[in-house]
Amino acid sequence: MSLVVGRVIGDVVDQFTPSVTLDVTYNPDHPVFNGHELMPNLITSKPHVSVGGIDMRSSYTIVMTDPDAPSPSDPYLKEHLHWVVTDIPGTTNATFGTSHSARQTVRPPVSRDHFNTRIFSEQNNLGLPVAAIYFNAQRQNASRRR
Repeated sequence: MSLVVGRVIGDVVDQFTPSVTLDVTYNPDHPVFNGHELMPNLITSKPHVSVGGIDMRSSYTIVMTDPDAPSPSDPYLKEHLHWVVTDIPGTTNATFGTSHSARQTVRPPVSRDHFNTRIFSEQNNLGLPVAAIYFNAQRQNASRRR
């Protein structure tokens, strides 16, 4: 349900039924849950991403984008590609996959603007997603920094 509220389903991917677990953490003490707001200074490192599948012979692809770049009120760059990892064996994590784009920080280069997850999925015969997680990262203004 939160994927619909967060407009991941609709804006980024079509309706799907989750069938594997997906765990994302930034540093050991910052797990990511759908809809959470994370400060940019907490997400500067590459996330640890684990896929729960039931069979190591199955492989998974992770796509990390910013669907409302550069801002929710003016998303003229959407989707902005941050990271793609393919061939991740089930029951393992992203380090066992093949990275096709270096993971970018919250301010990646403009060459990755206007990525489309649906088209990428179609071009690579991936089918519907099997899991998704989203979070919000807002810019820190001077009054919020301490």
